[in-house]
Formats: sequence, C-alpha cells, structure tokens
Amino acid sequence: MGVPSDDAVLIQKGNKQGEPHVITVNCPDKHGLGCDICHIILDFGLYITKGDVSTDGIWCYMVFWVVPHSSSPVVRWPSLKNRLQSLCPSCSVTFYLNDQPPNSPATPVYLLKFFCLDRKGLLHDVTQVLCELELTIQKVKVTTTPDGRVLDLFFITDNMELLHTEERQHHLCKQLDAVLGDSCISCKLRLAGPEYDCHHGISSLSPAVAEELFCFVLSDKETRSQALSSDMTKLKKANVVADNSLSPAHTLLQIHCVDHKSLFYDILRTLKDCNIKIAFGRFSPNSKGYRDLDLFIQQQDGKKFVDPEKQNGLCSRLKVEMLHPLRVIIANRGPDTELLVANPVELSGKGRPRVFYDVTLALKALGICIFSAEIGRYSSSDREWEVYRFLLDENCVFQLSSTLARNQIVDRVRRMLMGW
Repeated sequence: MGVPSDDAVLIQKGNKQGEPHVITVNCPDKHGLGCDICHIILDFGLYITKGDVSTDGIWCYMVFWVVPHSSSPVVRWPSLKNRLQSLCPSCSVTFYLNDQPPNSPATPVYLLKFFCLDRKGLLHDVTQVLCELELTIQKVKVTTTPDGRVLDLFFITDNMELLHTEERQHHLCKQLDAVLGDSCISCKLRLAGPEYDCHHGISSLSPAVAEELFCFVLSDKETRSQALSSDMTKLKKANVVADNSLSPAHTLLQIHCVDHKSLFYDILRTLKDCNIKIAFGRFSPNSKGYRDLDLFIQQQDGKKFVDPEKQNGLCSRLKVEMLHPLRVIIANRGPDTELLVANPVELSGKGRPRVFYDVTLALKALGICIFSAEIGRYSSSDREWEVYRFLLDENCVFQLSSTLARNQIVDRVRRMLMGW
C-alpha cells in the first residue's frame, strides 16, 4: 500500500560544511501536514532555504532544504527524523477509510521546580537545556525574591515521551546541574497537578495594552513601542496575488515577501486554519532578503477561489500573518517595565515554537535580567493568543523609562524572533 514507515522521512546531509541538509517526506497526506512539518523544523532551530510540496490529496511528497540557525548550536538529526516520522499517517488501508486518526492519550505534563541564586542569563541557560533535550515548555512562572534568589516553575512535556523513566529524569537533572552549579538550592521534578490549570491563563491585561498588543495593522505614524526601526520598515511590504488563469482546477497564489526564519510555517499555518488545500507549492531561495512562493490551492470543497471577496480576504490575511506574525511591545505595569510578546495559537491548539527561547536569548545578549516571567493564553478578536510577559530588572545599562531604550529592546527582541 505504500512505502515502509522507516522510509517516510529521509534526511540527507550536505556534501560540504555549511551546505543544507535535505529533508524528504513521502507518505499518505492529511490536512495541515506541511504546516506540522514546518512547525517541527522550526522547533529544532532550523531555517528552510527552499522547498517543494506536492500532493494529490491521498499521497504527498515534500522536500525541504534546511540549515541550522545561528541561535541553534545543537541539532539532533536522528531525533528530528523520529519527530517527523511520528507525524506521517499510517500507510495502511485504514488511512484511506478514515481521515481522522484515533484519539491518542494526552501527553503528560511535568512540573520542573527549582530554587536558586539569580544571575544574568540564567533563564535562557535553563531554557536552552530544555530545548536541547526536546522538552517543550508549556507554561512558565518565574519569580525573583528580594534577596536575589529565583523560584522557577516550568510546566513541560517530553517530545520523546520518556520523562517517566529514571534514566531520562537523571539525564535532565545532570544537565541542569551543569548549568546551575553551586547556585542551585533545590530542584524537583514531578507530574503536574491542579496547579497546571491555575497557571493556564495570564494576569489580566489593561484595555490599552491589549489593544496595542493584538491590533492587526501598524500605522506609518506609530511612535509607540511596536514602531519599526527605519531598516525594518520593509517588513510592511508584501505582495500576494490570486490567479485563476493558469489552472482549470486550482487558484495560483503568487507571494513576494521579506524573508524570515518562520515564513513558511506562518504561511502554511494560515492556510491550514482556513481549511485550504495545497496541491503544489514551490518556495524559492532567498533573493536580496525576499522570497517568492507559488502555491496552487483549492477551497475545502475542492473548488477554486473565484469570489473576489474571498480572494481579497485570503490575501489580506496572509499579508498580516507573514508580516506581523509576532507582537512585541513594552508597557508600564504599575511602577515596573514589562516586555510582552504575543503570537496566535493554531486552531489545533499548538503554540509557536522557541518563542521563550528567542526572547530570553535576546534579553541575555542585552544584559537585561528578568525579574519575573509567565506564559499563558489570552482570547482577543475571536482568536486565542499565547502571551509571554517579562518584568524587566531596572538594574541594567538601559534607562527603561526612555522611549529610545524601549524601542532598542523591542527591536532586538523582534530581530531575534524573526531570525535576523
């Protein structure tokens, strides 16, 4: 009925140092598979240099050329193959009879709780250990005490599904001990209880902050903390055209947009959430900082996009998701200064990979300590968002009350998130 499951995903190393690895996926198709693959590729800290996608609705063939991003020092290629393999639907007859896979048990959530002396970059160093061990951070609650100690609560899931074993737990503790050293006072790991649900949401946002964080369009006259620096105004430029003249059965989407590390994921998650089928897609290499993409698509009912209103709606939605996939602002929270980052959650419930990793790395590079941090979900504009909140320590080289300093921090964080 198809290829053996072990051959559904192949990863070919580049011939020379610096050349892309080639990831090939050849398996039965399912809705949103391309998006899910790009999600994992992004989660492993990889950047897609180009790609080809084709499917007849039953079987799909995808090829991605990838290189490690500069912020990702370690890539575990065998683990990447296993993760991608787990996405591929079964090649058995039951796949063709049932589009929906059987319900799988929920992945257990663990609480990693440690108490230690604080220092600059501590939060990112711990986050890097978790990412390298393929542990996904679901929620975080970080609190710094007045005497310079920090209490961190990490709610994590294990992509390898081995955290219940003593060997896996011992390896995690050993890696954390190498990072925390003598500063660690206590470190405990256990299955999360009711406290996980208590930390699912976030503290309330003021109407002004919520409006600024979740707004879809930035005015050219913006002076607030989301305003783009002069060399980033190109972010606002993208061209999306729908053409029905080249295929009798499909609408061709032609996209020209500034490149960033999650561009393919942002496009494919948008089409997945809109229930749009992709028959063929070609992602061209970066050319002077821009990408060209050709996508032959259909609506859920198998028809082309003929209605001009639907065409315009889709093109506008894609522009927003490509140009402004993450929201970054700095606001006052009482007497304190707070950095907020938000990204839309997929309809499947998946959040965006490596946001916490990138933000903490940017703040570490800036020499800014994090007084407290939390991750939660927030509903606004009929969408669910993942919101990251960081109270910044005033003891740093930046005058946090200064608009210039705030713009510099936002600019650096955004660049890290976009991969520049």
